[in-house]
Amino acid sequence: MSDKHVVRFEPVGIEIEVDEDQTILRAAFEQGVMLMHGCKEGQCSSCKSFILEGDDIEHDKYSTFALPDYEKEEGYTLLCRAHAYEDMTIELLNYDEEMIRGGLPIQEAVAEVMAIEAVTHDMRHLVLRLIEPKEVKFFPGQYVDIVVPGTEEVRSFSMANTSSREDGRLEFVIKVYPDGLFSHFLDSELKVGDRLNLSGPYGMFTLREGHDTDLVFVGGGAGMAPILALLRSMAERGITRKATYYYGARRKRDLCFEDELRALEEKLENFRYVPALSEPHESDDWDGEVGLITDVVKKHESGLKGAHAYVCGPPPMVEAAMPLLTQLGVPEKNVYYDKFTTTGEPQ
Repeated sequence: MSDKHVVRFEPVGIEIEVDEDQTILRAAFEQGVMLMHGCKEGQCSSCKSFILEGDDIEHDKYSTFALPDYEKEEGYTLLCRAHAYEDMTIELLNYDEEMIRGGLPIQEAVAEVMAIEAVTHDMRHLVLRLIEPKEVKFFPGQYVDIVVPGTEEVRSFSMANTSSREDGRLEFVIKVYPDGLFSHFLDSELKVGDRLNLSGPYGMFTLREGHDTDLVFVGGGAGMAPILALLRSMAERGITRKATYYYGARRKRDLCFEDELRALEEKLENFRYVPALSEPHESDDWDGEVGLITDVVKKHESGLKGAHAYVCGPPPMVEAAMPLLTQLGVPEKNVYYDKFTTTGEPQ
């Protein structure tokens, strides 16, 4: 049994106990403290923080793009890679006061495959049923890590549903990549009745409470899953904030959940769904928006001062959308995003 140490986070004044075998971020998750994070693998710098007190700290392998050597020497750290070997005080550089104290402790779970359905030529709707425990609590928009059977690797997928409370279901929309470690397994070997190990919830891509400002959702590919969860949650809770969902695809065959999204337009009186095709084929018979989704957003939105924006999808789309949204008036702190990474090439 390794020793435990107290880590205090400023300026929020929260303390946690951290086992030397754990990363600081993992210990925070287990105690329901929702610190800012992204990849959890030392690649993205979302959890970068500054050490105020204590210097006995070691780091697992990480990218020097996320934490350059000169920053590490100055006292910066990546909480997802950091192990504390003494009591420490750490200044959080990125944090969300609405989320940090309201986090949910992560859980380990086993789930059984209920269904695998093709929703486009290269995306699958995976439905699991929790076996042990029967429920995993999560906020709509969050994700879990699923262990790739036969390996020690995990892959992260956002839930498309809003809760597992009633029937233990977890729904995912997963893009298939021929060389993708999990998605190839999903498409070639995984069967109804198989069991998967998972842990979660993780992620900060959740609807912020207590606001009545406009909402803008920008998605592409499997970014459909968490945004669909947020929209379903709004419908369930009767949230009437003005909201627009811009979803980008290449061709008409790449669109999914169209019927449900059109039904949500009827149910949510201030909601509008705007799909766009970047490379429509003449056989698509498409009379909707054409072009990159960021161009379509720019065409329709002239002033988004004070709005909240949620962006989820392939990294190039996210990287293009974020500066555009701030140019259109969305405060930078109100742009929430999930940037999906892959282990293979799309079909």
